[in-house]
Amino acid sequence: MIGAIIGDIAGSRYERVNHKSKVFELFDKKCRLTDDSVMSLAVAKAILDCEEDVDSLGKTAISAMQELGRIYKNAGYGGTFIKWLWAEDPQPYNSFGNGSAMRVGPCGFAAKNLDEARLLSAKVTEISHNHPEGMKGAEAIAVAVYLARNGKSKEEIRNYITSNYYEIGFSLDQIRKSYKFDVSCQGSVPVALEAFFEAVDFEDAIRNA
Repeated sequence: MIGAIIGDIAGSRYERVNHKSKVFELFDKKCRLTDDSVMSLAVAKAILDCEEDVDSLGKTAISAMQELGRIYKNAGYGGTFIKWLWAEDPQPYNSFGNGSAMRVGPCGFAAKNLDEARLLSAKVTEISHNHPEGMKGAEAIAVAVYLARNGKSKEEIRNYITSNYYEIGFSLDQIRKSYKFDVSCQGSVPVALEAFFEAVDFEDAIRNA
């Protein structure tokens, strides 16, 4: 989680900015914590608070997201999600935005097996991003985190992801010139995974992304 939050802060100043080069200062005064880190912390809090009562995780996640989201209300949430955060009875709104994937890391970290990684991901995603692509993007990230945490190599993780989620038939260099800002899961999660697969170390993963 700490690594993901560091990457979120480093990349915050490039949101909606098509920065193509890997050469840049990791941090400057424009860097900040974003909604994705706040919601990741909310998911982690919900997992801890529900104390393995998975059936209650969705309700607990709503409470945690609304609690932290209202405290950090200027973190950069999308318009529909802001309404969801402040709703008395928040309902899923068929989103396939990549916010579902960017907050789900704690599910892969906490899961005891692959099935649980999928289940935890589903519980914290279906409460808002219940479009099939929103669910798929989140699950792919949760599964990748679980596999990495349990010692699988990048090649093993790549093979699992390409067999079960996304074909990822490209390299970063092949798409670097043409790729544009994309907030959908289907348009950004495969690229984010490739940034990890091509990285030689932690910092390189951030620069790739």
